[in-house]
Amino acid sequence: MCLGVPGKVLTIEANPFGMTMGRVSFGGIVKEVCLAYVPEVQVGDFVVVHVGFAISTIDEHEAIKVFEFLREMGELDELEIPAPTASLSPVSP
Repeated sequence: MCLGVPGKVLTIEANPFGMTMGRVSFGGIVKEVCLAYVPEVQVGDFVVVHVGFAISTIDEHEAIKVFEFLREMGELDELEIPAPTASLSPVSP
């Protein structure tokens, strides 16, 4: 099954090859993601990520609903991504 997981964009930067990359938080787990397919994205926006690529933007309410649905299906356990609390913000160090 193809799975897109919502996450919150924490940073945006160009890599040496001209691709727009960013750090995205998935309920506290932060990964580097290619943002080239969503050129309009801003820090703080939510995106749907599939195999390391943000494929669309999504609003926060919808992102939380999707996370809850994935948790109920047991898909987050397989991905080792904890379910978010009230927000998909990163955990402070």
